[in-house]
Amino acid sequence: MRQLWVVVALALASGIAGATQVREPEARTLTGKPLYPPDPIPNREKLEGDLAIALSVTTTAQPEAMITIGRRHAYLWRYREAIDWFTRGIARYPADARMYRHRGHRYITTRQFDRARADLEKAASLIRGTADQVEPDGAPNRSGIPRSTLHFNICYHLGLTYYLQGDFAKALDAYRSCLAVSNNDDAVVATSDWLWMTLMRMGRKDEAARVLERITPKMDIMENASYHRRLLMYKGLETPEALLDPGGGDATTIATQGYGVGNYYLVTGDTARARKVFEQVTSGAGWNAFGYIAAEADLTRMK
Repeated sequence: MRQLWVVVALALASGIAGATQVREPEARTLTGKPLYPPDPIPNREKLEGDLAIALSVTTTAQPEAMITIGRRHAYLWRYREAIDWFTRGIARYPADARMYRHRGHRYITTRQFDRARADLEKAASLIRGTADQVEPDGAPNRSGIPRSTLHFNICYHLGLTYYLQGDFAKALDAYRSCLAVSNNDDAVVATSDWLWMTLMRMGRKDEAARVLERITPKMDIMENASYHRRLLMYKGLETPEALLDPGGGDATTIATQGYGVGNYYLVTGDTARARKVFEQVTSGAGWNAFGYIAAEADLTRMK
């Protein structure tokens, strides 16, 4: 009987320990809500295989290897580990702008905006006066053609950080710099969208209208269809209702298009409808999307 009670006690203790074991969140919303990876993670088996390959290289201490490993962790929603790899990269290669660019990106994802700003400003200082370079895609588009560069990504993410912090004057400067290195239509629409939103937030409607002049329905878009559709909506060639269609894509697409609609309502004076759309966006699953994060930031400012 004594042995039976020991077994029961151990089982109860194990159950209590298991019940009290809490997963560490990958991030928290701006209001403190814990955020976890989706379950299941789409394409998890392939993504884990890609990570295993990245970790199997002869030396993981080379900068390209460290960047690849960090990115592979991020694609699995393991952002804390991704940040750790980029931090190790910075310690080993403190003059490599790529490390700050990638860590800054994931500080945005995890809502650490001050740290993102510091990293991306550092990256911007390191590339000043240097030649631009094509950035290899971690998740290639359907054509397998990289569409962005190091300078573009630093300016783009720095502009986003300023925008999320409500520093629209600095965001404007960053996006203008970004547009100067946007050398294909995917880059043009991504930059133009945030540039238009920034100018509208600043009340500079005439300048915002000029941003739309180069946007047409027929552009060579391989990656940024959501930004293209948002811009067409600003021009009156797409409807807000079409972009809000929940059957129109995955969680990231829905958050991206949804934020564009909510911001459109906000800058055209319909605050109530904007709030409703922002709340709709932040009730979705795509918490790693920039549109989701921007909706959080706007809802925080609207309180």
